[in-house]
Amino acid sequence: MRRVRLLAGLLTLLVPGCAAPVAPADSALSLGSTAAAAPVSVTIPTRTAKIASIRTTDATKGVITVVGTLTPAPAAGTRIPLHQWIPSLKRWQEVAHGYSSSGSVTISTVQPGSIRTYRIAVGAQAPYGTAISPMISFKHYVWRGMFKKGVLAAGGVGQPQFTVVPPNEGPRRSEADLLANQGGYVWGEVDSTGCRYSRNWLGNLTDGLVRVSLHNGTKALTSLRMNQETEAWLNYDISGVTRLRLQAADVRSGYGPYVSIDSQLLCTN
Repeated sequence: MRRVRLLAGLLTLLVPGCAAPVAPADSALSLGSTAAAAPVSVTIPTRTAKIASIRTTDATKGVITVVGTLTPAPAAGTRIPLHQWIPSLKRWQEVAHGYSSSGSVTISTVQPGSIRTYRIAVGAQAPYGTAISPMISFKHYVWRGMFKKGVLAAGGVGQPQFTVVPPNEGPRRSEADLLANQGGYVWGEVDSTGCRYSRNWLGNLTDGLVRVSLHNGTKALTSLRMNQETEAWLNYDISGVTRLRLQAADVRSGYGPYVSIDSQLLCTN
């Protein structure tokens, strides 16, 4: 009788739907799930680019020379662009390029006088990604004709004539003739904002002695006397001068001052 009761109990356990409930954790484990793996940190090698120097190497032609360093060195002969920020377009623009050699690059470009921001870049080369240098602002001073931007005003005493040679005869916009009557003087003014130096060749065609001078507005900066039919240079640092005046005055002559000039300014504009 005891055996019959045991058999009946076993049959009850085998009836579908009568099994004990399974815990969610046990169910998950039964499907083969495992604990989340810890994240793996991967270090990506980086390359750095830097503008080591930037300078004007030819102020007459307007040449800028940039020397950059690249660490680690890319493959020899890698093309390295020089970018310039264009404020009006609000974007970077490539203005020149060079080719790497032993971790350095030299890039030259001809640019007008300007104050601009520059950078260099090197493209991705496995295992290194693209590298861009920090930006550098640079004042690029270039020689230009004094009258490139025109004459602000002219005047004097004794029928003064301040005549700029027209573009078809003087395309550099640097030549002019200054004349006045005996005992008179003549002057002309230009906007010299952004300029730091004035270089003036003078040819005295007067039949006597004249004085040529540079002024900050009406304040005299420097001057020299010139004898009859002589040539001379009148050069001066004009940093901070925004209204430059060039003047020729009669000292002692029979007909009045007559001076021919070829004048240039060193400017960022």
